[in-house]
Amino acid sequence: MIKAVTGTNDILPAEILRWNYLEEIVKKTFAQFNYKEIRTPIFELTQVFARGIGEATDIVSKEMYTFIDRSGDSLTLRPELTASVVRAFVEHSLDKKQGLNKLFYFGPMFRQERPQAGRFRQFHQFGAEALGSHDALVDAEMIIIAYDIIAKLGLKNLEVKINSLGVPNSRKNYKNVLRSYLNEHLDNLSEESLKRLETNILRVFDSKDERDKSVMKSAPLLLDYLDSESIEHFEKVKSALQRANVPYQVDAALVRGLDYYTHTTFEVVSGSVGSQSALCGGGRYNGLVKELGGPDLPGVGFAAGVERILLACENEKSFEAEEERIDVFIITIDKTLQSLSFQTALSLRRSGLIIETDYLSRSVKAQMREANKLNAKFVLFIGGDEFANDEVVLKNMATSEQKNINKENLVEIINKLREN
Repeated sequence: MIKAVTGTNDILPAEILRWNYLEEIVKKTFAQFNYKEIRTPIFELTQVFARGIGEATDIVSKEMYTFIDRSGDSLTLRPELTASVVRAFVEHSLDKKQGLNKLFYFGPMFRQERPQAGRFRQFHQFGAEALGSHDALVDAEMIIIAYDIIAKLGLKNLEVKINSLGVPNSRKNYKNVLRSYLNEHLDNLSEESLKRLETNILRVFDSKDERDKSVMKSAPLLLDYLDSESIEHFEKVKSALQRANVPYQVDAALVRGLDYYTHTTFEVVSGSVGSQSALCGGGRYNGLVKELGGPDLPGVGFAAGVERILLACENEKSFEAEEERIDVFIITIDKTLQSLSFQTALSLRRSGLIIETDYLSRSVKAQMREANKLNAKFVLFIGGDEFANDEVVLKNMATSEQKNINKENLVEIINKLREN
């Protein structure tokens, strides 16, 4: 037996109801905030992610699925979608069509990392990007959207963490302070953190190594080195979240793993998914559009992990997706009438109803079991004594009420069903 590749996951029909329920909430919420859907290719030129995410990040240096195609181009399966959306924004000059572009997405991503609870090598994310505004209220809007979507799923054990990385100049000054501090503790740092001193020093805060954690407990914090512009921006975000009744906690160690962030960073975390607690994360990235060849325009966005959110929902039993029901199961009593049952099913389907009929030549009793299994609202019997009188029998499965209907009068059948 050939099995799925490690780190990939089949989403079976029994599970897809929960996925569809989540996607419906995602799309409805984004529509309420006037975000438009965008879909980009599954793979891009590798430089889109190398430049957009940052060469020194774990995603680019360790996790990307990169290959050379027959034309000799280096291509990469998308590990995230912000860089792809910005590439599309620049390529199609969307900034010339309107001042603020508010875009959202839902789709698969790919990273070759160790599979664990809620994390796969092919995984799915939804997220959004707002391109063109410096206003801190757009940062707040992103956090509110992310929180609202997850809260609508019924999750209770949620916490929003926010931080500010400030503008590049203040962050540059802070990095010098942090480097001076860490240089005094080189003997106590992990090998990975020693590398990050030169490549992405803020990522030392992300280390899971206990030695690094101990050192970073006393490390100077960027919040204490922010300039007045950055402080004002951050205070505006916090004030908007308070007015929106979004519970948040300032986490000065929240730096995020991508090079392009400025000002606000945030995560929504849950205690219901184990050690990998972040359900979504994002922030402001005012330099990314220019880095990918576009105008010097600001942006802010977030991405949320679908598998991890659904795992939290499952652990909390936060919602039950509405069970799918078919409108009618057509039971063929006389096998010689199978073609008529097929044509009747087709006519009803084309009228907009959800219909199933028997293709396995089962007994009437077995067909009734199938109708119950499919949670059919009605059963339509074709055949028997009634059919000899040019009638079919329509049974309401909830009330067991039966009605004889002229077999030619499908309109009456349809109207009867639509009343229910």
